[in-house]
Amino acid sequence: MTERRRVTIPDYWQLLRGNRNYRLLWSAQVISEIGDWFFTLALYNLLLDFTGKAESIGFAFVLQVLPQCLTAPAAGVLNDRLSRRKVMMFADLCRALIIACMLFVRTPAMLPLLYVLLFLETVMWGLFEPARSAIVPNITTGDEVFVGNALSSTTWSFNFAMGFTFGGIALALLGREAVFAIDACSFVASAMIVRRMKFHEPHTEGHAPLHWRDLYDFKPILEGVRYVRRDSRMLATLFVKSGNSIIASNWVLLTMLGRDKFAVTWLGAAPERAAALGVSLLMGSRGIGALTGPILLGYIAGRNQARQRYAILIGFVVASLGYFLLSQASSMPIACLAVVIAHMGSTVTWVGSTTLLQINTDDKFRGRVFSAEFGIAVIVMSLASSSAGVLIDGGWTPQNVAGLTATLLLLPILFWAIVLANWKRLESPQTPLPAPDEPTVPPIAP
Repeated sequence: MTERRRVTIPDYWQLLRGNRNYRLLWSAQVISEIGDWFFTLALYNLLLDFTGKAESIGFAFVLQVLPQCLTAPAAGVLNDRLSRRKVMMFADLCRALIIACMLFVRTPAMLPLLYVLLFLETVMWGLFEPARSAIVPNITTGDEVFVGNALSSTTWSFNFAMGFTFGGIALALLGREAVFAIDACSFVASAMIVRRMKFHEPHTEGHAPLHWRDLYDFKPILEGVRYVRRDSRMLATLFVKSGNSIIASNWVLLTMLGRDKFAVTWLGAAPERAAALGVSLLMGSRGIGALTGPILLGYIAGRNQARQRYAILIGFVVASLGYFLLSQASSMPIACLAVVIAHMGSTVTWVGSTTLLQINTDDKFRGRVFSAEFGIAVIVMSLASSSAGVLIDGGWTPQNVAGLTATLLLLPILFWAIVLANWKRLESPQTPLPAPDEPTVPPIAP
């Protein structure tokens, strides 16, 4: 039987229909992520309303991602010692409570409370996201891991597009408080769905009971680092998302472009609503691009690791091109097209690196590997978003920042091109990876 190389739409349907655990995980993702993007739009609208500064958006984004770096060691230990399903449930319920507390932020004087809550919400995200990434190989078999990763990213992108597009409408019609309440409820629903999952978690076996002091024991983290360093190719793949994270400037520049340059004034919309709708269209375009990327990756690269690697390079190039076009855009349609192109490339890079790490990492190390990967990436995200805010408040236009982003993306393009050119030479005989043209079977639960 000839090995199928492409991932197609029917593969998605077959996975959802035949794999109950993945179907539940996917359903939880849909509910919680749409609520998330509703919330993010309302949050940025609140900050601009209270401060009027781009720096506030950059700072908020830092608080939404940087704690992941600080919690990465503890998250790695927890996700490699405890049930990842239970970790996800705990994180979801905590996030529901945290978002509900944001309803009390009603004046600029209460912004410090908002920032504290954002920090805590990100800590919980830092527990949840590595668990979700590490759990996919536990609930899929054979080639399902390729389909599962592509569908997960495609769903994230669809949720992003729909969340921001309809979030702008919900914000205009219902108000910020209602949007916050919707997001809190979405986390409760997600936790209840995850609770219904039933699968074997082999990484929990053979360990002594977990104690709080274990969270400060960096020996397991060092073991994870040594594990990755055994193969230079895996180490290089670990840094792909860090290069991709340069485009995190978009959280600030798209928000400011939507408010100041491309506000939607159709049908005589009030200034505040015009700004919210402008931001939602640009962010929705980002979601459309991110939705298209995994579909193309699955169709072109499919289950072939060599193609996945070259797709990462192409993704970087396309992302840089998209941000260059955005820097030159003179109208909303052109700006939306540029954003679609940029994030189509970015998501190809993101999904490709995730898949390569998942299928080449032992289950007992997977939580620590993904925690390290996210931790490094969010440092770059934080620098990119905060710098964008400072530059815009300092006199740069958002389109100037888009041009700078396109230029900086040349660095990961060069890095990954060098890695590909030396791929065979970087191979370690102690820890060989599967041959690029052979079908790969990911680690699975017995």
